[in-house]
Amino acid sequence: MLPYNKNLKTNARTLRSAMTPEESHLWYDFLKKLPITVYRQRTIGNYIADFYIASKKLVIEIDGAQHQMPENRNADAKRDAYFQSLGIAVKRYTNHNINRNFRAVCEDLLRTVGIAANEMKK
Repeated sequence: MLPYNKNLKTNARTLRSAMTPEESHLWYDFLKKLPITVYRQRTIGNYIADFYIASKKLVIEIDGAQHQMPENRNADAKRDAYFQSLGIAVKRYTNHNINRNFRAVCEDLLRTVGIAANEMKK
């Protein structure tokens, strides 16, 4: 069982209903169709992961431009280190990746989770 901060539950629920356009695109056009369970805005410890695949111990983060600022890079590194301390791998994609290279992002995620494209739900 992963650590869980119940005080983040309301915030996670709000984030699920107000996903960014890039998060929505990845969710509705790809992740939701995977033959494994993917959680949106999953609370892990004191963090809320954009997406989490428990069976693969994988967090998927979609980063906007603000993540390129030095203070946010440091916060992201700390967050990634926390997830990794729990045995969870982290894959990060930028909004630009989602908008310009969506197919490549999907192919990368399929390789990461070990699913063939023909196993996707219709």
